[in-house]
Amino acid sequence: MIERVEPSQYRRTPWKNGAGTTTTIAEQSGVWQFGRTPIPSAGPFSDYTGFDRLQVLVAGRGLVLETPDGEIDVRVPFRPVRFTGETRIVSKLEAGPVEVVNLIGARAKVSLDLVVLTNGQTRALQPGIHIAYCADGAAELDVAGKSLAVAADHGLRIDPPGSTMLACKSGRVILASVIAT
Repeated sequence: MIERVEPSQYRRTPWKNGAGTTTTIAEQSGVWQFGRTPIPSAGPFSDYTGFDRLQVLVAGRGLVLETPDGEIDVRVPFRPVRFTGETRIVSKLEAGPVEVVNLIGARAKVSLDLVVLTNGQTRALQPGIHIAYCADGAAELDVAGKSLAVAADHGLRIDPPGSTMLACKSGRVILASVIAT
């Protein structure tokens, strides 16, 4: 099954720590959430104990996540990072405000993956929920042999019944994968 994901469906959600707002693109309440978030100023991240978090910088440069064990480098756009929700994090902005795409999921219920595909790259999709999101421009995707154009800030929700191939024919897409455990 393939469904369009469009901005008119998105929901704005205040951060748990009250310091900002996330645009929720897709979710299953209490289990996983995929969204886009501006980070206008440095500060602490919300505590998501029991959840895994994946994040990718999509606008701006110079984001560093400072933890008790060192830093998580998110300085370069479109390079996903992974960390646990209970990790104490304070963001540092080296070059002004940024925007990120986040995938957060309950560790006991789902496993997560977040990758960036560009021209000509493919990915095998296993049964689960996959969100192909265009953060910074349009893309042309091929899902199981079906060609689909996706506009900027739009996406596709793909729930394949079996193994399915996704190809990025042009542009760039962030692929969030949520697999039940």
